[in-house]
Amino acid sequence: MLKLSFKVTEGKAVINNLETGATVCDIVYDKTLFIKAYYTFSDSPLVLGCKAKTGDDVEINVYPYRIELYVNGILCDEEWPNGKAFTVDDCLAEGDFAVNITAAADDDSDHISLRKCMTADEIRRPGVNIGDCMPFSDAENDDKYHLFYLYDRHHHGSKWGLGAHQWAHVSTHDFITWEEYPMAIPITDEREGSICTGSVCRGKGENGKTAYYAWYAVRTCDKSPARISYAVSYDLIRFEKQTSYFSLPDVYEQRSARDPFVFEANGIYHMFVTTSRRCDNAGCLAHLLNDKMATEGWQDAGTVLSCDDLYGKNGERASIQPECPDYFKMGDYYYLVFGIGGVGHYVFSKEPYGGWIIPRETIPCGNVPKSALLPGTSRRIFCGFICEGGYGGKLCAAEAIQQSDGRLRFESISSL
Repeated sequence: MLKLSFKVTEGKAVINNLETGATVCDIVYDKTLFIKAYYTFSDSPLVLGCKAKTGDDVEINVYPYRIELYVNGILCDEEWPNGKAFTVDDCLAEGDFAVNITAAADDDSDHISLRKCMTADEIRRPGVNIGDCMPFSDAENDDKYHLFYLYDRHHHGSKWGLGAHQWAHVSTHDFITWEEYPMAIPITDEREGSICTGSVCRGKGENGKTAYYAWYAVRTCDKSPARISYAVSYDLIRFEKQTSYFSLPDVYEQRSARDPFVFEANGIYHMFVTTSRRCDNAGCLAHLLNDKMATEGWQDAGTVLSCDDLYGKNGERASIQPECPDYFKMGDYYYLVFGIGGVGHYVFSKEPYGGWIIPRETIPCGNVPKSALLPGTSRRIFCGFICEGGYGGKLCAAEAIQQSDGRLRFESISSL
């Protein structure tokens, strides 16, 4: 890790490469502090910024895969680089104020205090947006409603527009107070453009112990096929990313594949994945099967839903990809939930994987809502996000209530 430190002063400092003379970092202060970091991945710099005052202490931590901007010990902004970075030995800082450049041991420990007794509004830290929500609960082993969500800065503009999303994690008993946990799935490799939406599934781990598998797709910087993988946890708090991964079969569009939803039924693991069929470009949810929780061995079972089912084979919307699937059984009906343009939709059937009834109503719970049961109850609570200023924003929640004909109505909630 490289550490830059200085006191805020009016003016500009430039860090140049000693060998080439090229600028690798600009630091400018004029009521607002801006840092521009240049990498070989793009001609455009990564830009970090925040409010600051003359005399404030600034520290910038530069990892191969993350840049952190602290002012007076408070994390104010972040970016996620890719490409060659500068080192202590090959750069020189010059300008209106002195910048101290030192090497330090990599430190991936949490630099922010984790909070308890938060309100829903307090989940969102300054400068951070709540993106796609991934609720999970396991009433047999835990009494909390867990909410994993995409941690967003810069409204999907981080990492040259790749998003650089990561999975953040909070939980609640009652939707009144919330507790915060360490980042569940962070970016730890510069080649990771974004950790996309996914799902958590309970399974068996080492020695038959209960384990939790957080499945996700990685959108890579080189635009190669998305890598579907998982992180595993034995306490629902600390997750370990796996090095193995797989991509969808060739019958599907692979680069944009994302949002794996994994569940177990009758001893078989099922996975629904957002993609398109190559044969006709119809947006769809691919359906894969496996007899074990692993990255190898997934077999194609066709599509569980395609947009031509919704709009007709020649419809102008047939190529839209249904996003962020969710799936559950309530009463006698199975429900498949997905987003179209961010809006939550659902279909339902008495058969588990087809014969869908398509209601007209949508799910009034922000963008791409997904659900879990509130432990100790039969109440299914959806969480989504409301955009504010671009992608990402604030959390919203709604309870799904089943009608006699299988349709759902939704009641907005702020607390239970």
